[in-house]
Amino acid sequence: MIKKTIPDLDLAQTAYSGQVFRMLPVEEERAREISTKISFPEDSPCFRAVTGCHQVEICQNGHEFAFMTSESEFELVWRDYFDLDTDYSEIKKLCDPADTYLLASIKKGWGIRILKQDLWEVIVSFVISQNNNIPRIRASIEKLCSLTGNDTIPDPEFLSQIPVNVLHSFGLGYRDEYLHKIAVNVMEGTFMPGRLRSMSYEDAKKELMKQTGIGNKVADCICVFGLHMLNAFPIDTHVKKILSEHYKDGFPFDKYGKYAAVLQQYMFYNDLTK
Repeated sequence: MIKKTIPDLDLAQTAYSGQVFRMLPVEEERAREISTKISFPEDSPCFRAVTGCHQVEICQNGHEFAFMTSESEFELVWRDYFDLDTDYSEIKKLCDPADTYLLASIKKGWGIRILKQDLWEVIVSFVISQNNNIPRIRASIEKLCSLTGNDTIPDPEFLSQIPVNVLHSFGLGYRDEYLHKIAVNVMEGTFMPGRLRSMSYEDAKKELMKQTGIGNKVADCICVFGLHMLNAFPIDTHVKKILSEHYKDGFPFDKYGKYAAVLQQYMFYNDLTK
């Protein structure tokens, strides 16, 4: 176990900000056990985060965090996963003092960071997410993970070999064919997710949208949460409403474009948790 002081991070806000589906609260009894062991208040929020083949339990007490892992794994995996080398306080300072809605959103979601998740996991998760609700998305992902026997999302090779009718039984609906086809394309070499990392945001988005089942919004989500392209700006029904109500002349991308995705998360969370 290691302890770290981290500004601008709230586990619950980050977990429930719509960007991640495999960061969930630790069972109540286990959370109390950990909190007692590390001398945190008994009601300290504790979460389990999973990325690729790694997972960790984390508890929070204000700005102090306890990671149930070694220093070496923290540095190797979790420092980057929680984007701890980005100064979110500087991003917040970009906000126009006259933009009262954005100021209120930042205040409400002050502890949200953009996680650097596993790219393939993000592709699978957000293909599943379209026209879906969060409990069903999480349930479908967990069912997929149960297939591997090691709590990881099936890789393209594994997923390409699962019959579509089996995928359908996991509550994926019409998305089963999308996932299967994308996995097949990866195995055939017509879609190479790793190459997206070297592309611009615009080119990566175009490449993603060549895949059946990846439209405009899902492509933007993958760019943000799988490629950490913070100049992307996913627009769903929540964000459409925000833009129509508070930014009738358009969102000021000229001012915020470099970090548009971070500000979008603050606004999305504000609307989501009304």
